[in-house]
Amino acid sequence: MYKNRGPQGRCNLCGPQVARLRRAMGPGMSQRALADLLQLAGLDVDKNAVQRIECGKRFVTDIELKALAQVLGVSVEELLR
Repeated sequence: MYKNRGPQGRCNLCGPQVARLRRAMGPGMSQRALADLLQLAGLDVDKNAVQRIECGKRFVTDIELKALAQVLGVSVEELLR
């Protein structure tokens, strides 16, 4: 049977990297601040969506993945490691 979840039942592969990169941007880069930047990049996300992405409870589309990479200043490949 096909499973669309990653290791440990996560809904995405990029969540841990998103959290790590966000924290590396400094203490002012909260989940809300990241959501604000993503909104400026054209995504309709809020702080709760960022939280769910980081903890692996939310699927991430390719459009969202591209915007996350852009806002965090890394490649898509870096987010998928």
